[in-house]
Amino acid sequence: MIALFAPDAAATDAIGAAIAAHLFPGDIVTLEGDLGAGKTALARAIIRARLGEPDLEVPSPTFAIVQPYSGIVHADLYRLADESEIDELGLIEDVGDIVLVEWPERALSLMRRPGLGVAIGMGEQGAGRVLSVTARGRELGGLADALAPWRAEETQ
Repeated sequence: MIALFAPDAAATDAIGAAIAAHLFPGDIVTLEGDLGAGKTALARAIIRARLGEPDLEVPSPTFAIVQPYSGIVHADLYRLADESEIDELGLIEDVGDIVLVEWPERALSLMRRPGLGVAIGMGEQGAGRVLSVTARGRELGGLADALAPWRAEETQ
């Protein structure tokens, strides 16, 4: 697990870009955190960096639930009533797509698939964001080095 601190939106964007550069086709990236923690902001940064389009409009998928892009699917499962609904959403239709999932606890099976888990929370007294990045079924590899500028601590 890698613990990070993002003091501002620019740092969150840079962390997202670093993560984007180290994702593999088929990775499931679970984004956990309270409302307003920054899950959508991080997903937006990952999508923009991965597609090489820094000004791309990336709306929150809160109401659409699933927002597809070229090679990436961004989902917000907050409104899911039952995990079986992910099949109806076509979330994993293309096994080569990278899937970014907000509120993954609504579909726990996604949290067992290879990829990354990112937990996001508010920093002390509301300053910045604290993040933890964990690999599932894969190695962190060069991502650990890429995230070094924001590292708070590293644990096993």
